[in-house]
Amino acid sequence: MEIFADTADLKEIKTWLDFGVIDGVTTNPSILLANGVYDLRLGAVEIARLLGDKPLSVEVVTDEPDEMYSQAVEITSWAPNIVVKIPVITTQGDPTLGVIARLVQAGVKVNATACLSFNQAMLAAKAGATYVSIFAGRISDEGADPSEVITNTAQWLKTWNLPSKIIVGSIRETMNVQKAALAGAHVVTVPPKFLRQMIDHKYSRFTVAQFLADGLSAAERMTSLGLTMSGVNGAKKRPQVAPSKRKG
Repeated sequence: MEIFADTADLKEIKTWLDFGVIDGVTTNPSILLANGVYDLRLGAVEIARLLGDKPLSVEVVTDEPDEMYSQAVEITSWAPNIVVKIPVITTQGDPTLGVIARLVQAGVKVNATACLSFNQAMLAAKAGATYVSIFAGRISDEGADPSEVITNTAQWLKTWNLPSKIIVGSIRETMNVQKAALAGAHVVTVPPKFLRQMIDHKYSRFTVAQFLADGLSAAERMTSLGLTMSGVNGAKKRPQVAPSKRKG
């Protein structure tokens, strides 16, 4: 499974790229604005350049299908790794499948966004979308099970050998990432704050501190016996470790 960063923060993107974790980035107008990006083109170009050949999703800002097409063509000209986000329907509930199909025929990679049902994801994939974005958090808000939507979509795509990939977005907590991964998502797009929560664990901290303290004790004992540990220098301060009845 791939992990995308759901952000426009260049510092965070670089950090997670250096960690070797993220495979792309997704944005939308709200994310760009929250990160102080007021020039859509300039902001997108900077992120795209930082990503190299990894994909960057940039969303159109219109509710009119013909304008969606025109904006998408313009946006994709900014950088070769840009994928254009097209809402699967308009605010009036009209399908944008024709826009998606036209863009695909023109060689534009499309992320069909705001999918909240298997039906929507299925039709977007049939229209040729490169990605179908399923909004897990918003599906949960309606009292439905996002894992079921993800699993059904993943199985259907596999059965019919369709190339569209599922992006699971609208992540509200780290458990959403785990559930999406186990449900068969091809990609989960995660805000950086949740990526940091995913790697941290208070008992991992305790375990690392305990092992380090034990190692330093062993090094001190060896020094008192006139022995040496090649390549190991003693620390000035030993880490504080809470008492524990067992180790391992």
